[in-house]
Amino acid sequence: MSLQDPNVLNPQRRKRVAIVIANPAVSTTTGWTVGFWWSELTHPYQAFAEAGYEVEVFSPAGGECVADGMSDPNDASGYSKTDLISQGFIHTPELRALVGNTKKVADLDVTVFDAIVVAGGQAPMFTFEGATDLHAKFAAFFEAGKVAAALCHGSAILVYARNSKGEFIAKGRTVTGFANVEEDYADNAVWSYGLLPRDKHVMPWRIEDKLKAIGANYVQGGLWRSFAVRDGNLVTGQQNFSGGETARLVIEALGR
Repeated sequence: MSLQDPNVLNPQRRKRVAIVIANPAVSTTTGWTVGFWWSELTHPYQAFAEAGYEVEVFSPAGGECVADGMSDPNDASGYSKTDLISQGFIHTPELRALVGNTKKVADLDVTVFDAIVVAGGQAPMFTFEGATDLHAKFAAFFEAGKVAAALCHGSAILVYARNSKGEFIAKGRTVTGFANVEEDYADNAVWSYGLLPRDKHVMPWRIEDKLKAIGANYVQGGLWRSFAVRDGNLVTGQQNFSGGETARLVIEALGR
């Protein structure tokens, strides 16, 4: 970040965070419609708003985004019924509208934001490979010394984001993301309910395996436990229960 940047010279300026959520897709492994995960947007959003930050919501393609059904506290499964933060967000019209008309990542101006946070859900595993604008923007935040954060399956971005030398920005860094033990749990759940045959998996590949393969120091906090880690200006969160902790580390890095 240059000292000529007016944002650096104005410490009273409100911090600005760009949260990126995935556009909807169809899973190539299950055939289900998949999207972003509500708590991975709403919990960081609340934390940043309470810190006095300005927050804008983006997606790779822009436009309306759709959440994974089980992340909705109103879903018949009841899986997220205790997520009152998401419930409040969903029932606040001006906030719900942010999901209905996201901005394109290509239009994200790195120079006017202090941090980028990439939320997860199932869709990143099927859409982020082709999201080249997101690869470039995430790497640009990181190389500018700004906070670059990813959460849960949003950590898929680290499998694609490279620095100006063509190296993975996660190489040699301590990171986390959806853990193999959690993928095992998800697979066993769908198998036990007969939703998939046992030779099929929910995800086409695994975050933990890929991050280790590119030379990252992958760590995790245990099955379904809130966990996030900061390595310099790179922040990562383990899964959907880690949104608040991920936001806390971003705020710690940025200050009030």
